Amino acid sequence: MFSKLIKMEILVKAHSGLRWIVLILLIIAVVNAFMKKGKNSFTPGDKKIYLFTLIFVHLQLLIGIILYFTSSRVTFEHMFANAATRFYGMEHTLGMLIAITMITIGYSKSKKISEANAKHTKISIFYLFALIIILLSIPWPFRQELGAGWF
Repeated sequence: MFSKLIKMEILVKAHSGLRWIVLILLIIAVVNAFMKKGKNSFTPGDKKIYLFTLIFVHLQLLIGIILYFTSSRVTFEHMFANAATRFYGMEHTLGMLIAITMITIGYSKSKKISEANAKHTKISIFYLFALIIILLSIPWPFRQELGAGWF
């Protein structure tokens, strides 16, 4: 029991800390895509930024799925009992799934395009909307009804 609590705490800390890496990569990817729009160059560096963003978002998803089914913050029988259980059980999960899907679709669609400007345009649109959804779906500390903190 004690080791299970420690493992759960490690996953929660990893999920919370990894959010910053995901946000930084996503912001870099969006800024990069907007800066490169109109220019006809797609470098290996551009591809790495977009790919690493995709990888870290999916890593965050895997940790999130484990937490979804093991965390005490998600209760299926009383999901709508209060703001915190509704947020973690529905709002956070749905928002993040939509955002991750948008990032995956944006990356996949950009791979199929041969013109560099169109690649950056596709990435900028999908990644920007995903960033907005992620920012709205994070349990920020100022949302006191969620009982959230920085970690």
